[in-house]
Amino acid sequence: MKKSVRFAVAVLAVLTPVAAHAQATRTWVSGVGDDVNPCSRTAPCKTFAGAISKTAAGGEIDALDPGGYGAVTITKSITLSGEGTLASILASGTNGVNITNVSPTPIVVTLRNLSINGAGSVLGINGIRMLTGAVLHVENCQIANFSGSGIDAESNINNAQVFVKDTNIRSVGQNAILIRPLGPNSMQASLDNVRLEQASVGLKVDDNGSAAVIRSVISGNSTNGINAGSTSGPIIVSVSQSLIANNTTNGVRVSGALATVRLSDVTVTKNGTGLNANSGGTIVSFGNNLNAGNMTADGSPTSTISPQ
Repeated sequence: MKKSVRFAVAVLAVLTPVAAHAQATRTWVSGVGDDVNPCSRTAPCKTFAGAISKTAAGGEIDALDPGGYGAVTITKSITLSGEGTLASILASGTNGVNITNVSPTPIVVTLRNLSINGAGSVLGINGIRMLTGAVLHVENCQIANFSGSGIDAESNINNAQVFVKDTNIRSVGQNAILIRPLGPNSMQASLDNVRLEQASVGLKVDDNGSAAVIRSVISGNSTNGINAGSTSGPIIVSVSQSLIANNTTNGVRVSGALATVRLSDVTVTKNGTGLNANSGGTIVSFGNNLNAGNMTADGSPTSTISPQ
């Protein structure tokens, strides 16, 4: 009997440290939580950074109530969700969300129902910066007040994907969204019902990048609404059912022989120049666009094709 008790105590002593460090699939944060907590529903953490180490890869961190949950670095597949409340990230002087993959397994990150704000005495750098993530979903988010970009996607993983839906990005110093594959890799972006406003450039796509934009507004940017500039790799941007307006220099700027922008059911108006294709860049119209009322010149597509 005594041997059985001693054996049970020994097993418990071995297993207890493992249980203490176990990661939950779902964790919670609260404005009145504490990062020393296990991040459970009844004992939530206070910040996303505090909860992420206690959340398993592929898991989800949910906000229980309105609060500021702090800047966070993400190194594994995870979802941050503020659904049903006001969950915010204040990131004065830093990036709001850093996505960096430290494992050989590509990671998938979902950011849902968050306000990411760089306001403060020193503006934040980038709202979201993805360096090595494979897939990024940004859903129903508000991103504002950063000196860099709202979303800075510069992944070195081939065929990386960025999905942005029902999201507003405004008041950033560089690009509302930057799609920049690193090296010879490619990246695809999909934007649905997105507003890109009051940046230097609304949407910038670099070599080996592509983007599909639908039901969106790109307006009030200090240089270009869309800038597709190729130097060595192909770029394809397709825009449909959208408004490109009030951008100071160009509504759409395309440069380089490998860069193409396709427009279908798009209104381009009140920009400096509406359509500007140079250095061999191509703007293809499906013949159902409105390009008029621009301040310096309307410009014109390099070719028009019939919808099929």
